[in-house]
Amino acid sequence: MTVPDFLPSHVVPPDGLTTWSTPDAAWPGVRLDPLLPVQVVERRGDWALALCSNGWSAWVDGRLLLPVPHGPPAAGQAAARTADPRPLLGAVAGELSRYRELVEELAAGRLDGESFAERTRGMRLGMVVDGEAMWLYDARHERWCYCDGGTLETYAVERGPSEGASAASYREAEP
Repeated sequence: MTVPDFLPSHVVPPDGLTTWSTPDAAWPGVRLDPLLPVQVVERRGDWALALCSNGWSAWVDGRLLLPVPHGPPAAGQAAARTADPRPLLGAVAGELSRYRELVEELAAGRLDGESFAERTRGMRLGMVVDGEAMWLYDARHERWCYCDGGTLETYAVERGPSEGASAASYREAEP
């Protein structure tokens, strides 16, 4: 049985996705099947209420859902905005440059080990480039993002979803 007017907005990631009956990470439920189409019907911070085509719904970590591409907007409508990878790429490059400067100071003897540790404490950055594919660590949102050169999508997160975070803050990767 299919829910009338079911229009998937997302799909479950390739390795499936844990569900919850309420937006509370303390009581995980069953897992959704990999690449299952779902429709997000409500958001609460990082949480998304995912509706399946058979009418069953559950709360999931909305940051991990993969958006379904839709056709271009009709004439006269604004184009949908995709996360631009350049701001996050610039932030990672800036942090890497800052770290390299500190390494240079340490190697030159202008900085001792304790000072180096103090000045790098809390610094987190990451980047993997493999041909056209790139993964960037977004320290502000504690997530890994995948980039194909033109668009940026959340790939993995470090923490469970929280109700207090703004859902919109995870759509854009601007630092």
